[in-house]
Amino acid sequence: MTARPTADDLPFAVAPVLRTQFPGADSAEVRNWTASPRGLATETFLFDLAADDATVSLVLRRPPEVALFPDYDLLRQVLVMRRLADTPISVPAVRWLDREETALGSPYFVMDRIEGSAPGDLPSYHCAGLYFDAEPEERARMWWGCVDTIAEIHQLDWRALNLDFLAFPQFGAAPLEQVIGYIESALAWASDTQPPALRRATEWLRANLYEPEHVTLCWGDARMSNILYDSEFRVTGVLDWEIAYIGDHEADLAWMLFLDWACSEYQDTERLPGTPTREETIARYEQRSGMTVRNLRYNEILAAVLLSIPLLRMAHRLQLPPEIDVTAFCAARIEQLLRDP
Repeated sequence: MTARPTADDLPFAVAPVLRTQFPGADSAEVRNWTASPRGLATETFLFDLAADDATVSLVLRRPPEVALFPDYDLLRQVLVMRRLADTPISVPAVRWLDREETALGSPYFVMDRIEGSAPGDLPSYHCAGLYFDAEPEERARMWWGCVDTIAEIHQLDWRALNLDFLAFPQFGAAPLEQVIGYIESALAWASDTQPPALRRATEWLRANLYEPEHVTLCWGDARMSNILYDSEFRVTGVLDWEIAYIGDHEADLAWMLFLDWACSEYQDTERLPGTPTREETIARYEQRSGMTVRNLRYNEILAAVLLSIPLLRMAHRLQLPPEIDVTAFCAARIEQLLRDP
């Protein structure tokens, strides 16, 4: 097994591998190598492969040194993107996936880069970056682009796309029961101890299980920072499918709204002019998807618990001191939602 290159050494290690994958690229050079700040669960690197007079813009993704989800698998996200390739959802084209550890010391895949820019989460997009710098009408266009993308994802026929592998049958028969079972198992895997709010939340989710009106493909990490926008603030790419699953259609909308709460109210930050309200967002989603929102509170609690899994895992592996609580915002939203029906 080849030793895993550091982030600094990776561009040198990957060059000979790329030359074998691209016909006629024996003298190709890797240029403009950049580590992307995007994503928590996967390391992402942007670069250009230059050969003769042609340059190809590419992305390499590999697992982090410490897995943040118990079932992390590059194949999962590659299959999702390949099966969405002929749908209205604009996903990157995957060039190849190498699941072995002989070439670069870990599995990895290479995909084409989609041009565009994305708002960030750290710092909050209400404080800095693409969304902050935009005009109010441009912010609304970005926001609606994300909502419309979520609606388009939910209108896909996930069975016809052979995405049934995203379910968790080992945790139950019904889709929502499967998701809750997965979360309970993953939390136990992430850390020996969970904050009291997370324990109360999982108990409440289990006690209040219901049958979703619509079962759809869920993007999993539905937020503006996982969307690429062009210079006119139109959607050009939909990224990061690591935690895609089959579940209630309301889960993605709840995830987006929960993270916006974390980027605004939780930080005592005003939402920027042009940002649609929660009520407007729900109405737009219902109009574009044709699906009614009935269980948003449940799904926002679920979102807060699901996001706690990688955060707990990271804190546990790094042995962070108790006073550094990386799940504090998740717990705060859970307490708020459990208190205020």
